[in-house]
Amino acid sequence: MKNGAGPHGPGVLVIEPMGNAGRFLVEAADRLGVRLYAATRKDIHDSYPERLRAALVGVCATDLTDTPRALEDMDAFCRQHAITGVAPCFELFTPLAALLAERIGLPGNDPRLARAARNKILMGEAFAAAGIPAPRWAVAHDADEAYRVAQARALGWPLVVKPAEQGGSWGVSVVDGPDRLAEAVVAARQYTHAHPHGLELDTRVLLQEYIPGAEYSCDTVVAGGVAHPLPVVAKDTTEGRYRIETGHTCPSGLPASLVAKVQHTAARAALAVGVRNGIAHTEVKIPPGAQTPYVIETGARLPGDNLCEIVEAATGVSEAVAQLQAVLGLVPDTVPSRTDAASIRFLLPEHGGVLRQVVIPDLPGTHSEVHLRPGAVVPEPADSACRIGHVVARAETAEQARGLAARVAARSRAEVG
Repeated sequence: MKNGAGPHGPGVLVIEPMGNAGRFLVEAADRLGVRLYAATRKDIHDSYPERLRAALVGVCATDLTDTPRALEDMDAFCRQHAITGVAPCFELFTPLAALLAERIGLPGNDPRLARAARNKILMGEAFAAAGIPAPRWAVAHDADEAYRVAQARALGWPLVVKPAEQGGSWGVSVVDGPDRLAEAVVAARQYTHAHPHGLELDTRVLLQEYIPGAEYSCDTVVAGGVAHPLPVVAKDTTEGRYRIETGHTCPSGLPASLVAKVQHTAARAALAVGVRNGIAHTEVKIPPGAQTPYVIETGARLPGDNLCEIVEAATGVSEAVAQLQAVLGLVPDTVPSRTDAASIRFLLPEHGGVLRQVVIPDLPGTHSEVHLRPGAVVPEPADSACRIGHVVARAETAEQARGLAARVAARSRAEVG
């Protein structure tokens, strides 16, 4: 299939636009004059927010967990609607997007490597093969095996325990010693299928060496196999057993030389897991006093956590626009048009329960959003699902933006009973 615009602009099929990134793809499509379609299940489409449903020109209703059937359905749909780009959005379906793009002759990622961007065990193997600095790791099927391999590989303590396939910090624990390892393995293995599609997951457990130091993320747009680095963003998380992201700030505050190293390392990670035409979100840690970024993981999709908003507010670069350009075979626009700063802070509960009230003060330079309404059940603070809301701050410097967002978050009140 040739790349070209139809009578109303080029058409892009987004494989499952649900979630945080979907709204940014809608905005990007509107700017570019792109016709946006979705591949999903009908009942899931019916649950989309009204704005997302209204923005879609059409829907390919299919079972994305049945790869042969989904490929047949989407192939026919793409030819019927003159689709000229395929964009993955839901991380677990990024290998499916790569297979579809290759099948219909559109720009996409390498389907022979694409599963490594979904499965953290394959990802570790890909990083090792490419010589990318990353934590040492081992695989376990149960707690007994976890004890044995952690000791045999001398992974040390603390130890990060995570599912082979999952996102949003779900099932991830940091354990200080062997007495909590069995519990962490059970937590990591609890996710056998991904909601809401019911996609079967690899229930093996990844045991990962703990890398101390500050955390950062860096996204990379790849077009025709050429990597275009995006800004480095500083990440804040909770401490203790569960490491939930509490905020992000752009720019990162790192010196220019280290920013360049992070961008280069993130680009290598993206290419190692087969990203050839699309975007990758890479998370790294830098040990105290070190100059080497260690790649924790990467995903072949837009970032969550409203990072698209933060990066654009600080730099003028739309990651979603760049992704759509890449999957359409165009050169992505990744040149910053401004040098401001932005920061986001999430409101986390002290414990789970029923949400009674949320109050977020309105300060100049900020805006906020409530994720849960009074009466909703708030999960225990073990992963990102517990977030009650967030605040975004814009300022001239990263320090000012971070401080402003932190002040609003500190003055906010969430009553959970």
